[in-house]
Amino acid sequence: MPLSSDLSLNVSKFRSENISEAAKSANHLQEERAAKGPRWYEVGAAEYREMREQGQTSLPAPEYLPDATDGAIPSRDHGRTIPIRVYKPDNGRPSRGVLLHVHGGGFIIGSHRHSDRILQVYANECQLTAISVGYRLAPEHPHPAAVHDCIDAASHLAEHGRELYGAPLQFIAGESAGGCLALLCVFDFLRSHPSHHLLGLVLFYGYFDLALGLPSVTTSTKCLMTNRVALQRYCDAYLPGIPESERRDASISPLYQDLPALLAQYRAVLPPALFVCGSEDPLLDDTLLMSIKWNTAGGEAVVKVYPGAAHGFLIISGLPVADEAKSDALRFIWEKLQGPHGDGL
Repeated sequence: MPLSSDLSLNVSKFRSENISEAAKSANHLQEERAAKGPRWYEVGAAEYREMREQGQTSLPAPEYLPDATDGAIPSRDHGRTIPIRVYKPDNGRPSRGVLLHVHGGGFIIGSHRHSDRILQVYANECQLTAISVGYRLAPEHPHPAAVHDCIDAASHLAEHGRELYGAPLQFIAGESAGGCLALLCVFDFLRSHPSHHLLGLVLFYGYFDLALGLPSVTTSTKCLMTNRVALQRYCDAYLPGIPESERRDASISPLYQDLPALLAQYRAVLPPALFVCGSEDPLLDDTLLMSIKWNTAGGEAVVKVYPGAAHGFLIISGLPVADEAKSDALRFIWEKLQGPHGDGL
């Protein structure tokens, strides 16, 4: 019998012949749009955000749904609150749990108010109250402002979710920079709320190494939503004056967290996590390495790689791999809701 590997990998997900024509077409269109600009660091973050509202960037214009509502939760900072966007199930039935969503945008250009459609999906397909947190953005508010806001949001929902929404905080989801913030939030949560059992994490193309030292980033030149140059701009604005060596600190880059030590110190366990990424994403190595670390530390890590998908592919309407990824995320959530720690309904 041949020697077997201790790790299993579906290598077909990484082969170019398995990239669909739809994914190739979407990537080509994204490159064309990105080449035309504008870029946020050329026009300024505030101006770019306004242009995004008007549909004047390469990103889709935001969509606002009438059933999504705005709210606020307390901040650790005296005299301020943290804005949130809430979507409850349209059927009016009781929520099975609260899902905290952390949007992407490189810590610079995203908004919790741009997440209505994905909140609606989580709410209606999984009978959850889906809440997106409006964390403060760089460069106006550099690290650790965003981290603090996400931690405060998770803590508040863990402690008051039942009285506010009729259900506890069960899931945390994040995309890109939001994936980074989601994991930093979870690590703090394991320290401060070790007895609160999260049912799962959903992490789309997470940004886990802000030192930008992994091969898939360093060799990235095509601008398929992002690349090495763009990622560097985001990091420099979010982490001004912090050298590369210090960006590997676990309080900044989740990939460098000593998971076994964290779990042993606080007698905690890692929640199950779904890691999602496209094969053409510069942050592919972030996802692969973070998921392996998660698994080896005793946490369940479900990894889904989509051939040909680029960074941010979830927001491309009508793209088959985006629909597939959403379906996989919903299946993961449903499985956890019906598992031994869920409500089983």
